[in-house]
Amino acid sequence: MIAAVASVAALALFVASCGSGGTGARDEGPAHASAMAGAVTSPSASPSETYRRVDAIALLRGDAQVSGTIKRELKPCGGDDYPVDVSYGDLTGGPVNDVVVNVMTCGDWVGIGTYVYRDVGGTYKNVFTAEESPVYAEIDGADLTVTKQVYDTDDTVSNPSRETVITYTWRAGRFAQINKHETDYSKAGGNAAPAPDN
Repeated sequence: MIAAVASVAALALFVASCGSGGTGARDEGPAHASAMAGAVTSPSASPSETYRRVDAIALLRGDAQVSGTIKRELKPCGGDDYPVDVSYGDLTGGPVNDVVVNVMTCGDWVGIGTYVYRDVGGTYKNVFTAEESPVYAEIDGADLTVTKQVYDTDDTVSNPSRETVITYTWRAGRFAQINKHETDYSKAGGNAAPAPDN
């Protein structure tokens, strides 16, 4: 008897929750490039939503701060896959998550440009640009971490001589550098010839 009552109560609760007016999964689609250089209109969303997917290629192509060299690299590597990584996170304290876009080369996936976009009144605006290749940016908590590799003349792409990591935080309407560290990579063993067989 108790088990039957519990089953009926669970079924009633399930039916009530299904009919509560929820919208379920939604496909919002990409944002479209606006007529303003360096800005893309954000798709509308509910006030509680902080994540808005963007069309990164349209964002970069419509941005006057992105160099012509980078824009010429914005071609698919194969099929519809562009050499672009996109990350979303709260870096600037805005109502909508910021967008970090890294552009790479198709051949060796070396970062050639990194950009941060902030939603300002429904439009994404460029608030950070770095195009000194090789460069790559990541979201680290509430901070922006930018990694730059340094190559000597005889270095291969897979073996840089040094790496510089710079951490930025959002202050007074812009990114301010708060930390920088460098790593020198050892070349020991990197060019060593294999031992001959006996």
